[in-house]
Amino acid sequence: MASLAPAALAKEPTELPKYRVVTQYKPAEHPGMPGRYPGQVVAVHADRCIEPGVNKVDVPTVREMMASGMRALTGDKEARDSWARFIVPSDVVGIKLNCSGAPNIMSTPEIIGEIVRNVMAVGVKPEQIWLYERFPDQVDSVHYDRYVPAGVHIVAIEMARRSIAGYDPKTYVEVDFFGEDDTRSNMIRLVTEQFTKIINVPNMKDHGAAGVTGCLKNIAYGNFSNVARSHSGVKTNTLSFIGTLAAVEPLRSKTVLQVMDGLRGVWHGGPFLRDRRYEFYPKQMMFGTDPVAIDRQLLPVIEDERKRQGAISVWERTTDRSKPGAAAYIREPGHIEFASKFGLGVYDANKISRKDIKL
Repeated sequence: MASLAPAALAKEPTELPKYRVVTQYKPAEHPGMPGRYPGQVVAVHADRCIEPGVNKVDVPTVREMMASGMRALTGDKEARDSWARFIVPSDVVGIKLNCSGAPNIMSTPEIIGEIVRNVMAVGVKPEQIWLYERFPDQVDSVHYDRYVPAGVHIVAIEMARRSIAGYDPKTYVEVDFFGEDDTRSNMIRLVTEQFTKIINVPNMKDHGAAGVTGCLKNIAYGNFSNVARSHSGVKTNTLSFIGTLAAVEPLRSKTVLQVMDGLRGVWHGGPFLRDRRYEFYPKQMMFGTDPVAIDRQLLPVIEDERKRQGAISVWERTTDRSKPGAAAYIREPGHIEFASKFGLGVYDANKISRKDIKL
């Protein structure tokens, strides 16, 4: 078993938490993050993809968006060939849902259904596909079973809150944030022991602690136990914790594709949607293998909508509730740039290649 402190922390201020990463897994020759297409993002926009207010999704448009995005990412003429660059028939595929705000905001079921259809088109059997998230109440509220074929697994890791039965005791990040009793966050056992490939499907959301929540936070906090302890009072350690978790093997190597669901979004109050006033409609999807580059593109989407709504910037470090759009924590949108220091992707906007497709 290897135990190491992330090298990226070496030059950071001493007040950053001290992390101990324990894993027996070695990186793949070409890890899934940043993957085959570092620094590349494809954004597909379609006005007809969803009907605002009633949130009715147009499935043929979603199918066209996904095919166009994948072809543009890989350069293939056929979408099936694009998917075959990431998935082979023998793979056991985990699809990382984002259901933290369900049933009001979550990975759109129609998008998940289309991903499953494409994975099966390259020869993967339904029994080799797993839709997964941490908590059963969130997953059950969405009814993904209505959108995918029989045989596809739909699982929640913590059938009882704080149960560690679904986590790997040998793969974890240890850190003491606030003197808490349990200082370990363990990786999901399915990730270490069963999945060969992971597809990450985050939403476009504001986040009161992380600033925004996209690819990085969904793959990091969504694959480990005991992560909410990173926030206390007004202080959050999301700046360094998100990248630290996302870089742990085998999660980093197995996560081969990022499909950001931006049909709907949340511009304030995220990751939840307790007040529908904070819902908005980017009507887009982003595709890539580089979670940093995609999240870098997410920042202006949330920031611009907050500006339109008269809310303060996600970069403003205040918890003063008299300011419109303030959060309970000091926001840390810098977690995206921090994650780039682990080699997870490209943060510099001048080095990111973006393709925009309008349908």
